[in-house]
Amino acid sequence: MDPEVVSNFLSEQRENAPEDLQQHFLTIEDYWDRKLWHQLTEVLVGFFNSAASAQQRLPLFRHFILSFAEKINQLKFVSLGLLAATQCSDDQERLSFLSDLATKVNKPGSQDAYVYALAAVSDVKLRLQDFPAARKDLDTAESILDNFDSVETEVHAAFYRTNASYYQAKAEFGSYYKNALLYLACIDLKTLTLEDAQSRAYDLSIAALVSDSIYNFGELLLHPTLDSLNNTQHSWLRDLLFAFNRGDLNAYNVLEVNIAKAPLLNEHKAFLWQKISLSALTEAVFRRPPHDRAMTFKTISQETKVQPNEIEILIMKALSLGLLKGSIDQVAEIARINWVQPKVLDMKQIDNMRVRLKDWDSSVNNLGNWIEGVGKDVWAA
Repeated sequence: MDPEVVSNFLSEQRENAPEDLQQHFLTIEDYWDRKLWHQLTEVLVGFFNSAASAQQRLPLFRHFILSFAEKINQLKFVSLGLLAATQCSDDQERLSFLSDLATKVNKPGSQDAYVYALAAVSDVKLRLQDFPAARKDLDTAESILDNFDSVETEVHAAFYRTNASYYQAKAEFGSYYKNALLYLACIDLKTLTLEDAQSRAYDLSIAALVSDSIYNFGELLLHPTLDSLNNTQHSWLRDLLFAFNRGDLNAYNVLEVNIAKAPLLNEHKAFLWQKISLSALTEAVFRRPPHDRAMTFKTISQETKVQPNEIEILIMKALSLGLLKGSIDQVAEIARINWVQPKVLDMKQIDNMRVRLKDWDSSVNNLGNWIEGVGKDVWAA
């Protein structure tokens, strides 16, 4: 590009910029003139990240940055493009802009930047309700990511965020839950606004409860984002998750009145009862010592509040889901359980385990004393 044209363009942009940002243009022109591409990129990233630069991002990108795009870090080039795209007039213009951006970085040496841009393209397609095209782009991005030994976390974050949005739109709650948690694992949680954190905690909680493939909420219960629901109108949802985790039927009955506030939960009300019943069953088994896990159907019915004629189906469901391992004696109406799926424990459950460990310690001591008492002569010898 002709240096005079660049100088005139930057001078024009400087005059149109807010007073506190005008100094940036002198630095930008200086670095461009000296071909200090790294330093120039850093200044541009800082400028684009300023909210006051919004109106100048697109002109700068189209008439200036594109002229030396191949000379700068391609991941940062895409980052500048994504910030510029926020100023497009509508999603159709934004889709065209981002598609061109993705095509430009689709080269063997910049596949990470291509995935970064492709995730943004998919995100716009989702907003335009073009789900098949969005899925195709996401599958392409995923296949590229699978071949990387390592990649910048911002690339993974962009992919997981958009992938989660796709599954949420398609009501595939298990996949949404997985990808949304992976997204949160890739970002600094301090960058989330309180509103965004609460929104994500709410969506994750709903997905965890209504998914037919998620019966262990440990990762979500331990996630700091969930605490953003404390002291809000949705705090009951956090309490409900903990009630499910410990199979607390009494707490569920108290919190059940809130289910109508969440349309998705209300639609799955019958399923939620089955899920809390399964949790109550696994908790009842977990509370028992390993040598006392042969439970009659009557005992299970009392502890889970499930009708006696439905107990066998409940146990079979738990076995098929891998929540329990064992066998059923249909004639004697006894379930013999030898394994229960591990899960995150709350303080009450930890205290119950402490009591069990004390009982076990006492039993070992008693056994030791008995052996010592009946075998005195042997020990003496």
